[in-house]
Amino acid sequence: MKQVPPLAFAICGMALLGGCVTVNAPDKPIVINLNISITQEVVYRLDNKAKAIIQDNPGIF
Repeated sequence: MKQVPPLAFAICGMALLGGCVTVNAPDKPIVINLNISITQEVVYRLDNKAKAIIQDNPGIF
């Protein structure tokens, strides 16, 4: 007959004496406040010919 180590007794004892876990729903609704700021920056470049056309004809746009 093998001898059982004391650690095994401790683990079994802890398993037998383990508590019960209960989970309850909250009374109030869960509110998640997301403060999100979305910004967009548009960068464009015009070649020299396009710049000259726009300066010569300002009424185009």
